[in-house]
Amino acid sequence: MPSTLIRVLITDDHAIVRKGIAALLATEPDIQVVGEAADGADAVAKARALQPDVVLMDMMMPKMDGIEATRQITAALPGTRVLVLTSFAADDKVFPAIKAGALGYLLKDSGPHELVQAIHQVYRGQPSLEPAIASKMLFEMAHPAAASPTTDPLTGRELEVLRLVAQGLSNREISERLVIAELTVSTHVSNVLSKLHLASRTQAALYALREGLASLEDVPSFVGG
Repeated sequence: MPSTLIRVLITDDHAIVRKGIAALLATEPDIQVVGEAADGADAVAKARALQPDVVLMDMMMPKMDGIEATRQITAALPGTRVLVLTSFAADDKVFPAIKAGALGYLLKDSGPHELVQAIHQVYRGQPSLEPAIASKMLFEMAHPAAASPTTDPLTGRELEVLRLVAQGLSNREISERLVIAELTVSTHVSNVLSKLHLASRTQAALYALREGLASLEDVPSFVGG
């Protein structure tokens, strides 16, 4: 038995999908399915009770959709990562889900290996977007909305932190790399998001890619596979 188990909550309104995913993950020695939820409201309640490491989140569900459930879970449980697993790749689902706090976005026609890999990535705090979704996000970042980033420039240290965020490093890994306190890294990340008017580490990584501060070669885990 591995020393560390990734505790997963599966959320989908179709029981057969939940059971299929649970059966697949049961074959992984370092992943433990701790619960299932049939809708967004159920997911929020069970996430609060079970405090899983990763929540697999469907988008279209009764009572509460996956976007609102993601928003509530990430706000209440910052240590819990949300990985969207859905059939929908439309912009009106992808962008709100990422802005709500989802760290990964995977389509249901992905293979078992891609799902397991994505769970491991988001567990480590690394964004996991399959190529088609990453392309959509890059396009959005290349054609930003009217609101522009603040004129307050990033400091040299904030730029360093942004580059490492784009490489998929967690706050702890960044603190070890730069030999600074993890709390200091958290402050730098918050400052970067605030100055750039971004909502998540995923958006920060995309910004770094668009601005040439990082390349896709630097972030192999960003697009999965």
